[in-house]
Amino acid sequence: MPPGVGVIVRDWLNANHVVLAGRDEVVLVDAGHVSCAGTTLTLVAGHLAGRRLDRLLLTHCHSDHMGGCAAIRRTFGASITVPAEEAPLIRAWDSTALWLEHAGQRAERFEFDAVVRAGDRMCMADLEWEALAVPGHDMGALAFWCADEGILISGDALWERSFGIVLPGEGHTLRLAAARDTLLRLRALGARVVIPGHGTPFRDADAAIAACLSRVAAFEQDERRLARHVLKVMLVFLLLERGSLGQDDARGLFATVPLFVDYDDRYFRLGPDALAASLMEELAAAGAIFRNASGLIQAA
Repeated sequence: MPPGVGVIVRDWLNANHVVLAGRDEVVLVDAGHVSCAGTTLTLVAGHLAGRRLDRLLLTHCHSDHMGGCAAIRRTFGASITVPAEEAPLIRAWDSTALWLEHAGQRAERFEFDAVVRAGDRMCMADLEWEALAVPGHDMGALAFWCADEGILISGDALWERSFGIVLPGEGHTLRLAAARDTLLRLRALGARVVIPGHGTPFRDADAAIAACLSRVAAFEQDERRLARHVLKVMLVFLLLERGSLGQDDARGLFATVPLFVDYDDRYFRLGPDALAASLMEELAAAGAIFRNASGLIQAA
């Protein structure tokens, strides 16, 4: 990384943070999950090394990227900039569109100071960056591209072998098509290094994008498969947030979380107990969850 570009790699509950320190301003990209706000503040303070944090910039507004916004503003006094298409959702605190209570997730409400639009150019870490529209996982999401250094801050549009979930249901074909088009446009950049929203930074963007395009194609062929994938990802995310759950508590999520109930009714019609048992069996076989020494279910 060039001087002034620092990356704080987090776990899968929290989005990574990018610290962009220039002569005149320090910008932080993404804020992590509300349940880990204390750790986020400690990590960010360590990277600031006594400097002031001027601005918090979001790639998109899901709980693992925006949950720590309010705590960061209170602690550091930073202004907050959100993608323009997400601004109405934050202003209204639309919990369904923001994947909060509807998906069993949470975040602390916050106010923002400015918006950023696709095509905007900004100076961060004394380098020029362009905001890129990267719809798919989130239709209003942005990535940030530094052409001079070949660095892409990709958010959840591109990880090393995957990308953020795309929801099934009405409009899912348009969302998957948008995800595919986003990947093709990112491939055309020829990035030297990608800083993803989750996972470590990587260099082989072409291989990552090829793997993601294959996943998009598979999901386009089978909406039910897409729905099952989303449920598994959401379940693991909730396990990460809660630490561990008893078998009955885990199954209870499928009876009470609106998104889980809706997907079962629309795609599977198994009932909460059978659907939860089926998904947990698949996740355990894949090594994504396990039963700990206390007999509780935990994310790996």
